[in-house]
Amino acid sequence: MVWSLSFDPLLPLWALAAGAVVTVLLTGLSGFLKLRGWLLRSLTMALLLLALANPAIEREEREPLSSVVALVVDKSQSQRLGGRETTTEETAAEVRRRVEALEGFDLRVLEARNSGSGDGTQVFQTLSSGLADVPPERVGGAIIITDGQIHDIPESAGSLGFDAPVHGLITGEVGELDRRIVLEKTPRFGLVGSEETVSLTVVDQGRGTGPGDQVRLSVKRDGDIVTERMARTGEKIDIPVEIAHGGDNIFEFEAAPLSGELTTLNNRAVVTIDGIRENLRVLLVSGSPHAGERTWRNLLKSDASVDLVHFTILRPPEKQDGTPINQLSLIAFPTRELFSVKIDEFDLIIFDRYVRRNVLPMLYFDNIARYVRNGGAVLLAGGPDYAEGGSLYRTPLASILPARPTGTILEQPFHATLAHLGERHPVTRGLPGSEQDPPAWSRWFRAVDTELDAGQELMSGPSDTPLLVLNREGEGRVAMLLSDHVWLWARGFEGGGPHVPLLRRLAHWLMQEPDLEEEALNVSLRGSELVIERQSLGESVGDVTVVSPTGDRTEFALSEQDPGLWRGGLPISETGLFSISEGEMSALIHVGPPNPREYTDVLSTPEALAPVSEATGGTSERLRDVGGALNIPRIVPVRPSASYAGNGWVGLKATEASVLNGIDRYPLMIGLFGLVLLLGALSLTWYREGR
Repeated sequence: MVWSLSFDPLLPLWALAAGAVVTVLLTGLSGFLKLRGWLLRSLTMALLLLALANPAIEREEREPLSSVVALVVDKSQSQRLGGRETTTEETAAEVRRRVEALEGFDLRVLEARNSGSGDGTQVFQTLSSGLADVPPERVGGAIIITDGQIHDIPESAGSLGFDAPVHGLITGEVGELDRRIVLEKTPRFGLVGSEETVSLTVVDQGRGTGPGDQVRLSVKRDGDIVTERMARTGEKIDIPVEIAHGGDNIFEFEAAPLSGELTTLNNRAVVTIDGIRENLRVLLVSGSPHAGERTWRNLLKSDASVDLVHFTILRPPEKQDGTPINQLSLIAFPTRELFSVKIDEFDLIIFDRYVRRNVLPMLYFDNIARYVRNGGAVLLAGGPDYAEGGSLYRTPLASILPARPTGTILEQPFHATLAHLGERHPVTRGLPGSEQDPPAWSRWFRAVDTELDAGQELMSGPSDTPLLVLNREGEGRVAMLLSDHVWLWARGFEGGGPHVPLLRRLAHWLMQEPDLEEEALNVSLRGSELVIERQSLGESVGDVTVVSPTGDRTEFALSEQDPGLWRGGLPISETGLFSISEGEMSALIHVGPPNPREYTDVLSTPEALAPVSEATGGTSERLRDVGGALNIPRIVPVRPSASYAGNGWVGLKATEASVLNGIDRYPLMIGLFGLVLLLGALSLTWYREGR
């Protein structure tokens, strides 16, 4: 209950001010002239002015409001190190119990976690969001349980938005040690087969450490160790790394642990370099001329990433029919250079309706077979040539070809269809029009009858004969398209068909494009979610295991999105290297910047929070002393003061905020009391002057 005096003037303020001036002048003049009853006249005029000011006594009914206290619990990744998580939980439970026991205080428990963006620990952003709906005058303080590694500490206490103490209760212990890797230079791209340089520094922190110590450094690529070397702490070191394949090459650099260090998580740094192939070199050898001879050439020439070398064999060297040379080949066929000297420089060799005409000696076919087994690729697009006596199957290439010709040529209209395996294989999965029966693409009219000795049948022709066959041979790959009518799709016959995606995927599978592997585990990041895709030719896949940078393991099942493709998502809030595995398949992905702020410095410290705490009258102190005992300070309410901390205690501001429930008003000069007072003053004035 609060009593106060208020005024509600019956006249404008300027009129009351003018009346007051006139009253003062008349009073002064009457007093100077010593007129009879001048004092009573002045009193009467003053009472009249007071009545016009309409004074009243007010009584306010107020209900006191509780003070709001924020308990911010740091749940960042660095808080999981060195037993800090246990200290945090015990302290948070005890602080909560003590604050809730205080009368007149409301507690809000807030958790500060990593966002996964690499910005580190955002404690004060969490504090600001948690108190956004609380008036500043109701805030009684904030208690932050943290290791001191906070990355959004304001420069001044004025930007907090409230006037109350901020106390820091610091987990961790004195004398912590740590070793970490700092990445100095990290290339993002590199040509496949080339070397790039990664620059890094090994840094030791803590009492008794310093630069110059020898440390063993290991380098891994995609999980396999490629080299080990010695380095000195505090000195920059350049490490050459080889880009082995296209797509993401994930390199891990790991320093040997420091004796007694806090964590080995930041002993490892990860660099992802996107491998970019130089223009792929393709050798296209066309044999028997036919209507679709230019289909392969047009497709490969339209791909800017392909360097095409194309030869068409029009006649054997010994055949002389008088045709002018300028109407035949423009240059001689450099067989020795192509199939002996420079064969390993090609990424893919394509034989399009090639017929043996004694142009290539048998030795060169042996070279081609060796080239495939050593990692090369051959595509045979055959027609009647493959079934006749000049077939490539009657050369040393037969040892790597998966389909054996029967000598029969099937000439009848048919729709190419996906075999059961083709519905799941990434080369043919989801081809436009394949969802219909028969597929929504034009018919072909010729195919070579073969029997499979090896490989995978992805497409079928008439009477379910193999039409598209893939096979792995040694380190290389072989594909066979057993019809020469794919050009009908390119010409748009009967609406055409998906020749571009089919032939392009086929060529890139042969050149070992990672996205087209039939057995693959791929991981990508979309926002704050890990998207995991598993490609397999099997009917099912197992559960996926995800290991976070802090060692937490999560297992979950993927759902089948398309035949042979399973997908699943996992929300994440950590930064660093994630390891994903399913059966014998594994993949790595690094989330966040190369040097995440959360692991830049993991040693606990009260100094970082001390300036803000002291500016608000609070304190920043460790929870564990040198002996390791847990010392949680007492929590006491304190009236508004300049200091809210002392030896063994921290204070919370007891605010005086309240809410107004009602007001009672009692006018003084309006009513019977005011009338009696004015009449009494006039009567006294008349009586005095009448004597």
